[in-house]
Amino acid sequence: MKKDIRYIPCYSVSEAAFYLRLPVSTLRAWVGKQRGFEPLIALAQDKPPSLSFVNLVEAYVLAAIRRKYIISMTKVRRAIEYISEKFHSEHPLADKEFETDGLHLFVREYGTLINITQEAQIELEEIVKQYLKRIERDPKGLPVRLYPFSRTGGPDEPRLIIIDPQIAFGRPVLAAKSIPVEVIAERYRAGESIADLMYDYDCTQKEIEEAIRCELWREAA
Repeated sequence: MKKDIRYIPCYSVSEAAFYLRLPVSTLRAWVGKQRGFEPLIALAQDKPPSLSFVNLVEAYVLAAIRRKYIISMTKVRRAIEYISEKFHSEHPLADKEFETDGLHLFVREYGTLINITQEAQIELEEIVKQYLKRIERDPKGLPVRLYPFSRTGGPDEPRLIIIDPQIAFGRPVLAAKSIPVEVIAERYRAGESIADLMYDYDCTQKEIEEAIRCELWREAA
């Protein structure tokens, strides 16, 4: 049986960190590739360390939670283990059950572990739900597409860039046109104008600018 492409290793740690706007050291710790850290995410491939699309979604969910509160990996791991046992899942943070039910459990667990108020728990849950809206799922609840961030990481950022394991080997593309953002940014870097790119790809100015911003963030970082 052909393996589901969503579980095939296709992102290096540094590449995945770039797509998620994370420090490479943070993601390396999460996947257990820093001395003294046990993994929070089970890598699709250990040598060389490579993430699958599902791993990318798991890291995205962790990043969404940690954008609001800095929580120790020990406490995060305890919460993940709790959810994993409840849903009998190898990838609990990528499952639909987490989004619809486990999210509440995760937030409540965090509330106990870091002693935040009930109001803060509600605020955290609402923020995380906004981030989870950037994940599209199939009828079985498994992730199929992710809208990564191209700006500061706010949950209300435009959904113009998409990562789909079925398109461009899972690299970011314009959602409406499936054009790799790397191609657009390369042409812009070579001196072509935004107007020319709009004409060639039949795109809006906002789409072209978002593609450039998404890819050139690497150089600005």
